[in-house]
Amino acid sequence: MTLPHTPVSPDAADRTFQVDLRGLVDLLSHHLYSSPRVYLRELLQNAVDALTARHGLEPGAAADAFGIRLYADGSVVRVEDDGVGLTEADVHTFLATIGRSSKRSDQIAEQRADFIGQFGIGLLSCFLVADEIHVLSRSARTPDAPAVEWRGRGDGSYSVRTLPSSARPRPGTTVTLTPRADAAEWTRPGQVHALARHFGSLLRHPVTFQDSANGTGAPVNPEPAPWTRTYPTPGARSRALAAYGEEVFGFTPLDTIELDLPAVGLKGIACVLSEAVPAGRRHGHRVHVKGMLLSEQAEEILPEWAFFVRCVIDAESLRPTASRESLYEDDTLAAVRDALAESLRAWIARIAASDPELLGRFLQVHHLAVKSLAVHDDEILRMLLPWLPFETTDGHATLDEFARAHRTVLVTSSVEEFRQVAAIASAAGLGVVNGGYTYDRQLVHRLPEIRPEVSVADLDPATLTAHLDPVDRETELAAAAYLALARDALAVFDCDVALRTFQPATAPALLLDSREARHERTRSQLAREQQGGLWGDILGHLRQEAPRAQLILNQLNPLVRTAVTINEPELARTSAEALYGQAAMLSRRPLRPAESSLINRSFLDLLAHALRKDS
Repeated sequence: MTLPHTPVSPDAADRTFQVDLRGLVDLLSHHLYSSPRVYLRELLQNAVDALTARHGLEPGAAADAFGIRLYADGSVVRVEDDGVGLTEADVHTFLATIGRSSKRSDQIAEQRADFIGQFGIGLLSCFLVADEIHVLSRSARTPDAPAVEWRGRGDGSYSVRTLPSSARPRPGTTVTLTPRADAAEWTRPGQVHALARHFGSLLRHPVTFQDSANGTGAPVNPEPAPWTRTYPTPGARSRALAAYGEEVFGFTPLDTIELDLPAVGLKGIACVLSEAVPAGRRHGHRVHVKGMLLSEQAEEILPEWAFFVRCVIDAESLRPTASRESLYEDDTLAAVRDALAESLRAWIARIAASDPELLGRFLQVHHLAVKSLAVHDDEILRMLLPWLPFETTDGHATLDEFARAHRTVLVTSSVEEFRQVAAIASAAGLGVVNGGYTYDRQLVHRLPEIRPEVSVADLDPATLTAHLDPVDRETELAAAAYLALARDALAVFDCDVALRTFQPATAPALLLDSREARHERTRSQLAREQQGGLWGDILGHLRQEAPRAQLILNQLNPLVRTAVTINEPELARTSAEALYGQAAMLSRRPLRPAESSLINRSFLDLLAHALRKDS
């Protein structure tokens, strides 16, 4: 099919998009930047990039030859740098064109990787706090270059004029903002100084702040990053890094791990949390790019299992997003994440081999994090699995301790199953581990890889029942009538009833209710609802074959010995229901509505029987 051709009017001509600057600034404030405070970060970033370009023009200059000066007195905010500056052509090309970076001139384009900013929209962020931006600049690329003044306004208009070089004696750029009244929160002198410290504490160029015309400048970044300094001893270095981590995060680290990835120019520290955190809860990390703070909530820098640390890093090659408040997910970030994860694994291996006291404290707090790592990391599994704590029938113990006492280790598939059998299994001499917690069952089943002499198996009701002693034939026959009534009373719960002897004698009954049995109850309910048909036949067949719950009555318990001799059918049924309800509560699993109703009804019936008997 051919689309109809529409002739072009002879008056038609290419046109340029008209940009509503106020609308664009509103878009930035609501969808790109998290807060108006980023205006100062953008000004600092532009200044730092200008200094980087200046050092590229004058590579022999000292590292501190050029700097940045901030001034705020409540009526203006000013950021001045000794950077490369702008020519009049640069001003027309870059400051008046949205989205084009002022750092893209041909002379310095090859240095682009050295710049923090990559998007050329940072200056617009100043309109978040001011209606007018005043820029005075003088280029360092041309001797005796004139000064250039640019004034941009929030309505989208701007003006440019050339001034004598005396208007700015030295090369560089000064940006001056006259804050709006509603932006006072972000432009007060104290706040400007605090924001400068927040964003620029690790910048490599000297930055100073002053809040009065004649005042001396207070350094914003008086010291380099702690990991770049030299210390007299390794202990002094460790203490300094720990002190820095405490200053940044507000807690005393259990330990600090130095991070160093030369391939991407990354350095920093990981602070091991001194308190446990919920599984899967990820902390944000403090990420700087070329010294400028990018984000305090960069979760993506580490894998999910590393929730036991918080990091401060400074990197050269990570790529920021357009807002410069998070990291762009690319192959470099993925490689950095893997390399940092390897650094954490190496630290665990090191303390496992050389510092058992620290290892013990670490595992006591962060065993869940290590378990999540050991599931997928064979090296960590071999090193630490024997030392990880688990809930067992011998109490909380390491697998190494538990395996020495039990050559056959049984593991449950849920917490409730462990609660059901723990006391009985312990009395029977069985070694059972609670496998219901995250990762535990998987890890216990891998124990033979580390301890070949140990065998591991899942615990099911049949295994436990086999370890319960049967009663003699005479006792079984004497209790047959009661057991039949009990089975009939509990048929609604698809529960069988048996009589055994087991310790402790204080336990009248044990309810073995596996997941398979619970699934069977669901299927049987569906079968009853179907009332015939092919689907009902299938479900009914499954009901006959699937395992059922079991209520095991303890012949050693005095209450059970009395109950099995009851001759009154209704009282026998009520006592069986009461024993079932008590065993269900002891299993600590959630009760279904029918079970809660049964417990209440059986209690009231037994109470009524007792009152009638007494009367």
